[in-house]
Amino acid sequence: MAFQSRRFIGFLERFNRTRYHSHYLSSSTSFFPFPFSTLDDQPSPNHIKYEINPKERFVLDQLSELLPIPRNSSAPNPFRYSENPTKQNPAITKDINSYRVIIKALGRRKFFKFVMEILRDMRMEGVSLDLETLSIVLDSFVRAHRVSKAIQMFGNVEEFGLKCNTECLNVLLQCMCHRSHVGAANSFLNSVKRKILFDVMTYNIVIGGWSKLGRVSEIESVLKAMLVDGFSPDCLTFSYLIEGLGRAGRIDDAVEIFEHMKEKGCVPNTGTYNAMIFNSISVGDFDGCMKYYKSMLSNNCDPDVITYTKLIAAFLKARKVADALEFFDEMLNRGLIPCTGTVTSFLEPLCSYGPPHAAMMIYRKARKVGCRISLSAYKLLLMRLSRFGKCGMLLSMWDEMQECGYSSDMEVYEYVINGLCNIGQLENAVLVMEESLRKGFCPSRLIYSKLNNKLLALNKVERAYKLYLKIKDAHRDENARRYWRANGWHF
Repeated sequence: MAFQSRRFIGFLERFNRTRYHSHYLSSSTSFFPFPFSTLDDQPSPNHIKYEINPKERFVLDQLSELLPIPRNSSAPNPFRYSENPTKQNPAITKDINSYRVIIKALGRRKFFKFVMEILRDMRMEGVSLDLETLSIVLDSFVRAHRVSKAIQMFGNVEEFGLKCNTECLNVLLQCMCHRSHVGAANSFLNSVKRKILFDVMTYNIVIGGWSKLGRVSEIESVLKAMLVDGFSPDCLTFSYLIEGLGRAGRIDDAVEIFEHMKEKGCVPNTGTYNAMIFNSISVGDFDGCMKYYKSMLSNNCDPDVITYTKLIAAFLKARKVADALEFFDEMLNRGLIPCTGTVTSFLEPLCSYGPPHAAMMIYRKARKVGCRISLSAYKLLLMRLSRFGKCGMLLSMWDEMQECGYSSDMEVYEYVINGLCNIGQLENAVLVMEESLRKGFCPSRLIYSKLNNKLLALNKVERAYKLYLKIKDAHRDENARRYWRANGWHF
């Protein structure tokens, strides 16, 4: 327990040094800490900073591993050892950021009893619950399909220093709609009518939830209630309505609403143009999406990351690689930096057809502007380079992957071995395989057979036999580990 306590404190200390401070929701001017739809209204060009930091993700993973508590365990509260981390280590401050990491880790593991205890500890320590932390708690409940528990938590927010007002209601509705519990969100909205004041954002959240499902009749019902309450639709409302009509296959109706927006006193913005581009892409109308993209530029609406992501993904899916690369260059020239997951989504289709040249272009340009490349993206590139026998580029990519802090696993070793075999560098392939065996990775029979057959074809019988003995020992150890784990023994 003392060892885990030291590790826990170390993770929090590193987290407090590196974590950004993200913005939280306000009732009508700001948005939520997680993306809701393809039509977030006017996202910031540097929206990547609002996503989960890779270092924060590492902390969450480590904390989750530090808390392997059985749900039926009768052990005492596992957080007693970290109850006062500031007394154990003065470098750690008891601020809201540290509590958010703990709550998020517990919520992921569904330890809701301990989540509530942490919230009570926060109040005792004088740390006020804010909207971002509330969204983490509520999203944990909704993610686990405990919607009633999330609603109960919303009703008790005053116990933790928050008011049961419009902003808290918007956070709850956002969590429910984000996890596709739109019907429950709509019912709850009707139940608290005239008990809590609504605003435009309240209605927009529910409209956006129905829009994601393409339920036009429900969208119209919420719109009517919105107008009865005296609220006028804004650009975000029209964006969700247009997207919902597109998902329902009513493209002509969406076009008509878009063309009459100005008559309703709403000038189309980036979000509404994104909705029209999305609808055109959904029916394979590339001329239409280019028309709305050019119209966006001519009307002084700056495209955002969502605009380019949708366009590039659509062109890659249609194998129009040159157009996709052109949009990628334009996105970078505008100073819009894609996030790690976006770059990976671009590389996935490129690594499924054709030579690796286009994928390497996106990889190099993304690295040049400072985008972090994921381990999955590196594996895709290694796989493609291996298949085409680009051994020099393969080894360089392997080095760059390790420089980024990623360790090699069995997949990586197999790609490297396969690439070396394809160009006849058998001695180097054997060395890489021996390195993987020393690290406890046992290659697949397909990769070993390929290397073994090539060694025998060149009459390197002794080398093949020595490798066979090492593979035999590795398989024996692997079978032993599987047996131990199957019996619940720790290796």
